[in-house]
Amino acid sequence: MLSNAARPYIQASVPVLQAHGLAITTTFYSNMFDAHPELKNLFNMGNQANGSQQQSLAAAVFAYAANIDNAQVLQPVIDRIVHKHAAVGIKPAHYPIVGRHLLGAIAEVLGDAATPPLIAAWDEAYWLLAGEFIAAEARLYQSTGYAADQWIAARIAEVTPTAEGILSIVLTAEDQALPAFKAGQYISVAVTLPDGSRQIRQYSLSDAEQKSTYRISVKREAGNEEAPQGTVSNWLHQYAKVGEQLLISHPYGEFTPDLQANTPLVLISAGVGITPMLSMLKTLVQGASKRDVWFLHAGRTMQHVPHLDELIACTEQLASLQLALYVEGKPGFASERLVHEGRMRVAEWPFNAALNAEYYLCGPLPFMVEQWQALLALGVPPQHIHREVFGPESLNQAA
Repeated sequence: MLSNAARPYIQASVPVLQAHGLAITTTFYSNMFDAHPELKNLFNMGNQANGSQQQSLAAAVFAYAANIDNAQVLQPVIDRIVHKHAAVGIKPAHYPIVGRHLLGAIAEVLGDAATPPLIAAWDEAYWLLAGEFIAAEARLYQSTGYAADQWIAARIAEVTPTAEGILSIVLTAEDQALPAFKAGQYISVAVTLPDGSRQIRQYSLSDAEQKSTYRISVKREAGNEEAPQGTVSNWLHQYAKVGEQLLISHPYGEFTPDLQANTPLVLISAGVGITPMLSMLKTLVQGASKRDVWFLHAGRTMQHVPHLDELIACTEQLASLQLALYVEGKPGFASERLVHEGRMRVAEWPFNAALNAEYYLCGPLPFMVEQWQALLALGVPPQHIHREVFGPESLNQAA
């Protein structure tokens, strides 16, 4: 618990962080990478280049200060970040480095306003949060049996285009059994780029558990004027060949519904956000589930819907499944009863009759915010809505 001496300084920092948070986090990353260039191997340098990581950390620091005594708000997102830290191999030794440069950035940006009591208060607050992360990550590493930065040598068994710009990659282990996973989890993939640097990205597992294989479905991020192209996704599209080796992590992630429950389940996705949902759906099929399931997915066109043939097959294997695909323009698809033209409209579905359902969202953040708000407008309790986030995470809610 934060001390009474530190609390007023942290609370007084809220408007300051709102005004100067991005400058602080930009300075933090610049100084830390100058002093420890080896840490670039752990961070997504694409998100550094487009500024999203700095913005995310600024939001996180602001939210932490604003909710310093509200564990109900902070804990779910802390749990999510812990899994992401474990997936890239964060160690206790990293926290003193981050703390030193974060406090240094606060002092540098705020100047004379960064008084010794203020810096002391933030030092205390930082180590309270860092201590939670370190303990939770230790428990997670212990539960998996994998140490931080322990990688599995996997071999590519299959590479198949599954939609416009998306590759399905099937992996097998070279010298060990693949760890079990829960539907909705992801693995990290570590690649060495042509310049010799290493980058790590997370990809949701997109199939039910097959014991001897994992499958990921990777969208090629082409990039635009606002954001660089996806370094690792483009590398995988160019170099992922059958027989080649990839280094992968143990599966992590807490975006994992209880698939043994009997309550209705609503899976809502867009784009490549379909991948964890497909793992959930195929696991339900594998277990011959009888629960009511709605599966709503939005894609640019039918050609942009990954694993479409598997989705259609699931409608024949799971009697209680209601599948709806939302695409732009005329779908021109044989099963047009499944296809809706235009943007997703959750109000078309009888969710108000299933308020005890659990709702899972995955896709671009604006899409999730829109669907989150639509579900709330239908009367869905917010604690029944769960989300998975691609890209930088913060101590903020999606909506």
